[in-house]
Amino acid sequence: MGKLVVNQEKLTPSAIEELVKICPFGAMEEKQGKIEINAGCKMCKLCVKNGPAGVMEFVEDKVEAIDKSLWKGVAVYVDHVEGDIHPVTYELIGKAKELASKINHPVYAVFVGHDIEKKAEEILHYGVDKVFVYDDEELKDFRIEPYTKAMEDFINSVKPSTLLVGATTVGRSLAPRVAARFRTGLTADCTILDMKENTDLVQIRPAFGGNIMAQIINPNHRPQLATVRYKVMDAPERSEEKSGEIVTCSIKKEELASNINVLKVTKKEIEESISDADVIVAVGRGLKAEKDMEMVKEFAALIGAQIATTRPLIEAGWADAKRQIGLSGRTVKPKLIITLGISGAVQFAAGMNNSDCIIAINKDPKASIFNVAHYGIVGDIYEVVPKLISNVKEGKPLTV
Repeated sequence: MGKLVVNQEKLTPSAIEELVKICPFGAMEEKQGKIEINAGCKMCKLCVKNGPAGVMEFVEDKVEAIDKSLWKGVAVYVDHVEGDIHPVTYELIGKAKELASKINHPVYAVFVGHDIEKKAEEILHYGVDKVFVYDDEELKDFRIEPYTKAMEDFINSVKPSTLLVGATTVGRSLAPRVAARFRTGLTADCTILDMKENTDLVQIRPAFGGNIMAQIINPNHRPQLATVRYKVMDAPERSEEKSGEIVTCSIKKEELASNINVLKVTKKEIEESISDADVIVAVGRGLKAEKDMEMVKEFAALIGAQIATTRPLIEAGWADAKRQIGLSGRTVKPKLIITLGISGAVQFAAGMNNSDCIIAINKDPKASIFNVAHYGIVGDIYEVVPKLISNVKEGKPLTV
């Protein structure tokens, strides 16, 4: 980053008039014979390039170089509820092992909670080098201040170069606070992660509504933080043998103080999530009326699938928001997904393109969904789906 500097001593009435006219954003203001830059400035630098010579100057900020050799390791925050580890943790461990192998760094896991030391041993079956366990009664329930303090202690003690966090409710609350504590960067909802030889983490995520893929690096600060949604990465195979070690950590009680007191914990009713489904039938704009959802429900029930939708159907009130696939919905990775009348916008495709098998049904042969589908059927869903339903009922193959 940098800033614009006005060399006021070089200003003349004609130069002031020229600068005010040249700025397309109205950011140049004349006040008592001087130029002031207001909040409308977009740093386009037109005033420097096309303005009066020597009057406007762009000065780059000085960036202090960081000694990257002092930071070593790729760490994963262990997301859990009462010690039950969220599967996104294993997916991140798989990615951490891949990234660490490129720079010869160790892989760490950070487990924060209460009565969790025995459960931490499960992580040793996935090939991490060390599991750092913060086990304290003050950490029984997730409260942001003590959990952030535990993560701060880990980072100050171990100095990992990279920290990966699941984009869960807890992860999305914890990661930005940890990043703020260390004045470092955080990239949310990454879909691709890579590692440079100099230990810079390459973080790629959809931006501008999924219309572009932004590549983000954090070269001047450590640790590097990224959150990743569930079902985006691949979990490693669980080994029968344990490897690595558990490191027990402790923090003084007074440092775990919180302004939040947990009075009661009400367990949420367990719901069927499309993120965990093996088979999904997803329906989009090709559905003409809400009553036609009955056809989709019948087909899904026959093949043991969960129903998912695109955003327009959610906005129309035809389905629950928890059924939405895409950047603003859920990420899924089923063994089979059948899409009905979905064009395949990048926002939707980003949420399901890692599925094992994608079958697309759309009457438009040029629909984008066919670019990511393994198999495609060009046809009207009102003709194709009834035939599929009939074949399933009769015990025939799923042919049309």
